[in-house]
Amino acid sequence: MTDRVPVLEFRGVNTHYGPVHILKDVDIEIFAGEIVCLLGGNASGKTTTLKAVLGMVTPTTGDVLLDGEVVSEAPTSYRVEHGVSMVPENRRLFKRMTVLENLEIGAYLRRDTENLADDLEQIFELFPRVKERLSQKAGTLSGGEQQMVAVGRALMAKPKVLLMDEPSMGLAPVLVSQNFEIIEQINEAGTTVFVVEQNANMALSIADRGYVLQTGQIVLADTAENLLADPQMRQAYLGEMD
Repeated sequence: MTDRVPVLEFRGVNTHYGPVHILKDVDIEIFAGEIVCLLGGNASGKTTTLKAVLGMVTPTTGDVLLDGEVVSEAPTSYRVEHGVSMVPENRRLFKRMTVLENLEIGAYLRRDTENLADDLEQIFELFPRVKERLSQKAGTLSGGEQQMVAVGRALMAKPKVLLMDEPSMGLAPVLVSQNFEIIEQINEAGTTVFVVEQNANMALSIADRGYVLQTGQIVLADTAENLLADPQMRQAYLGEMD
């Protein structure tokens, strides 16, 4: 894969919150068409990694690249326009707005407005229940339905790379399985997916490759298959979830 340009890349990224060193020389490569997961426990630096992708945190040193272009100093809006969208942890919908209004917000930076109706229909095919709830206030939906709307909202941006922050958080086990099946469907339809997740077994079951963060450093990076079989990985992250 070295002859291809990654759609998203970190090169030696370091970040700080004041004097606190969070990410430490982080290197990540994500290629078009992949599902890549970033695993790690609490306070490992996973959320800071996503914030660095989106431009909410600027690297102290190192670079963030989209399609080979350095965007380390670029605003969040520029990155969204150039193909990055996120499904945030705990959905974070606009609860007093309708489902349709939430979906439309996802497309606010798009210029190809003539395609929005078709894209809405694709989301309805993926989530038939969302179509039934269009006029409802988002805050009245169940947790599973809110997750569908959050994914739909992110897809309305037509992302090249879809970021997913803890997609299993707060969902019942049956909904977690459905959620990851949907992630696979989105990927099969052509969207690259970067999943940040604590549920290592579930994330690795759908991913092509994975990275493991520990106190801000990448300590493991391999194919999902190899990570699932790695003794260090099994002891630290998988055994507790068996």
